[in-house]
Amino acid sequence: MSTQLKNLSDFSHTTVPNGANYKFGIIVAEWNAEITGALYNGALKTLLANGVAEENIISLPVPGSFELTGGAEILLSKRSDIDAVICLGCVIQGDTKHFDFICDAVAQGITNVGIKYSKPVIFGVLTTNNLEQAQDRAGGKHGNKGDEAAITAIKMADFSAQI
Repeated sequence: MSTQLKNLSDFSHTTVPNGANYKFGIIVAEWNAEITGALYNGALKTLLANGVAEENIISLPVPGSFELTGGAEILLSKRSDIDAVICLGCVIQGDTKHFDFICDAVAQGITNVGIKYSKPVIFGVLTTNNLEQAQDRAGGKHGNKGDEAAITAIKMADFSAQI
């Protein structure tokens, strides 16, 4: 179904494990703060609603989406008790190639950190053409990517615990 017609944060089709046994990091970009703040609020609310205790959530800001990778790497290098890291950011297309370079670097970086630590590192980064699309995916008509990232983190932490 087309994104235009769907709330992407609907999880009625899947089972979400209880997150009570897990610890999560949330790394959130300060750039595009209106959007990333909404993503953060969605992720935090979703973790809490799915059994994660507030003291089992470490939230840390970084300047922008490019720094999400470094933030996740630093957190996992210093805290081996973290079960999954949620990276939240927003990159909005501009008139230059900057968008392409940042989006590619962040996606590759987040993937590499997860591989390095054998821990789920979740890509909760919006890569949109304009501010309206970002708002639609940060609590607007298409749901909240922060909610989706939190659900993914819970599911992947539970997956890792079963192996």
